[in-house]
Amino acid sequence: MIPFSVLDLAPIAEGATATEALRNSRELAQHAEKLGFQRFWLAEHHGMAGIASAATAVVIAHVAGGTQKIRVGSGGVMLPNHAPLIIAEQFGTLAALYPDRIDLGLGRAPGTDPYTARALRRDLHARAEQFPEDVRELQAYLEPASAGQRIHAVPGEGSNVPLWLLGSSLYSAQLAAYLGLPFAFASHFAPADMTDALQVYRANFRPSAQLARPHAMLTVNVFAADTDAEARRHFSSLQQAFVNLRRGRPGKVPPPLDDIESFWLPEEKAGVLHALSCSFVGAADTVERGLRDFIARHGPDELMIAGHFYHHRARLRSFEITATVRERLAT
Repeated sequence: MIPFSVLDLAPIAEGATATEALRNSRELAQHAEKLGFQRFWLAEHHGMAGIASAATAVVIAHVAGGTQKIRVGSGGVMLPNHAPLIIAEQFGTLAALYPDRIDLGLGRAPGTDPYTARALRRDLHARAEQFPEDVRELQAYLEPASAGQRIHAVPGEGSNVPLWLLGSSLYSAQLAAYLGLPFAFASHFAPADMTDALQVYRANFRPSAQLARPHAMLTVNVFAADTDAEARRHFSSLQQAFVNLRRGRPGKVPPPLDDIESFWLPEEKAGVLHALSCSFVGAADTVERGLRDFIARHGPDELMIAGHFYHHRARLRSFEITATVRERLAT
């Protein structure tokens, strides 16, 4: 069976704090490790009241320090927000603290609104355009030093922290193939180009020192519970969050609703259902059927599970059920 991994945004629920969210993320990582998940990734977002993982490298250290063997990394660091040398030093430090456990997933988007992006990047256009060069520069800092090299990442140099490219477009798929890097597609919120991106990545992949053959990971939402109705209720928190974002009123993760139909307009519903179409919501049997079909149709090399819950205990339970489903799929 293909590996299952976890994507976490350190969700801050209404009525809760960032302190609680970060504690919950660490507990979820410990839970995922016991359940046999492959990796635990955290995503960089800025200026979002419901997400506590803005300082991604810091949160990775917090999570890795509370676990023993699960790989911990970024899903991802938005590289145009940073100088490559800074990221090399941060992740080189993480690799020194937690050897052979750190992943570095890289994205090109700002992970925020245009105003906050400008405060982060200063020159939005130039930083996004030089993304391929920044990836290669970062890669060089993490490799052993070359003769005459004048700039060194310490720690970082020679660590060979594995890089991943993340994206939701053909652009990122093409770049990952060209550089010979593993590729993670954001199908959990932007599924439109998923099939084409996989085809482009696999058809154009060039082996590299890091990777001999293509490795594609697809991210999906899973909201699993003891009953289908309970799972659908928990899923309504994510659906509300998407509507609120599109209304220009992002906030903390809202509590579930008994009737989501009373919350959204028909055109909002259509947009959210499309964006969240790679979501598997229900009891174990329902989730198993959905994931079995998804894996058979798309053939991912790895599956990353996102679950943006309001109730932390329900999130822990969802991953327990997902681990059981994974074992069923392996038989």
